[in-house]
Formats: sequence, structure tokens, C-alpha cells
Amino acid sequence: MNKKIVCSNKKARHDYFLDDFFEAGMVLLGPEVKSLRLGQANLADSYAKVKKGEVFLYNMHIKPYINARHINLDPVRPRKLLLNRREIKRLIGKTEGKGYTLIPTKVYFLNGWAKVEIALAKGKRKYDKRQALKEKEMKKDIKEAKKRYGY
Repeated sequence: MNKKIVCSNKKARHDYFLDDFFEAGMVLLGPEVKSLRLGQANLADSYAKVKKGEVFLYNMHIKPYINARHINLDPVRPRKLLLNRREIKRLIGKTEGKGYTLIPTKVYFLNGWAKVEIALAKGKRKYDKRQALKEKEMKKDIKEAKKRYGY
């Protein structure tokens, strides 16, 4: 499999507990695909939502392709995601009442097709974030100590 990562949402792991991951195709137009191939996308404040049995990705910014003068597209327009009906039903069940939301974690090309990885996520509280930072720092200190003393 030939996988080329275009962009990733690094802040998602800091702000959310990520549970299940799904791979979805995206409905894009030609200039958007060319712009993605150049790596001109941003997942900073993007999220996904299920509407009328279909999943849409909101606030994903794809910079307009410079050579596409004939098509003028909104860079943050909602984009439809392509998932199986079974996966959509599962997402509907999880996001309805349990406090979960859908967050895109990365956009990539798999065998020439644009894909997005979305995750079922539950928001972290401030103390959860602090605890995660403490754990990360402790692991870093342990690794440095092992390196220093030859373990």
C-alpha cells in the first residue's frame, strides 16, 4: 500500500480521548485534489457531523489551487465523507447521547485516493490535559536517565 500523509491534526490527541478510528473517502473537486497533493490543507478546527444519514466534514481548510482560475471554491466548504452504511449507523449511535464527537486526525492519499481518518473522540478536561503532560514529561525523563546511565 502506498500511503502519503498530507496533513495531521496534532492537537486532537492533546484535546480529546480518541477511541475508534474510521477511514473515509472524501468527495472533492479537481482543484481541491491538486491542492491536497501539494500539501496545502489544514485540519486545525475541523470536525465531522452526521446529517440525514450522511457524514460531512466541516472547517477543513484546503487552499485554492493557484492554476484553477475557472473554478472559484470556498476553501472551508463542507465536504461529504464516504463510509459504509454500517459504519454510519455505528457513528450515529455513538455520537447521539454519549458525549462523543467526530474529529479528523489525518488526511492522506492511499493508492491515489484521498482519504481522511476520523476518530470518535471524547473531550478532555483541563486536569486530564495536565495529567497527560506530566506522564509525557516523566517518560521523557526516564528515557534520558536510561540513556545517560547506560540502561
